[in-house]
Amino acid sequence: MKGCPYDNAVAETTFKAMKTEFINQYNFQSTDHLNIELFDYVNWYNNVRPHGALNYLTPREYKEIFYKNCPILC
Repeated sequence: MKGCPYDNAVAETTFKAMKTEFINQYNFQSTDHLNIELFDYVNWYNNVRPHGALNYLTPREYKEIFYKNCPILC
């Protein structure tokens, strides 16, 4: 909805975390170096790092629980 402050909240939170936890911590020597480190960061972010908004589960764990408990229509 136009003007809704929650439209971009998830994306903005994700990019803020990426900037503070990833981009500002490295001095990339090449695009290959960036690609390798970005792959590692995304893997860590989704599979290792607990998220407070997900009851301190990783996104992968949360998704597994959601689909396990989801009705047939999911």
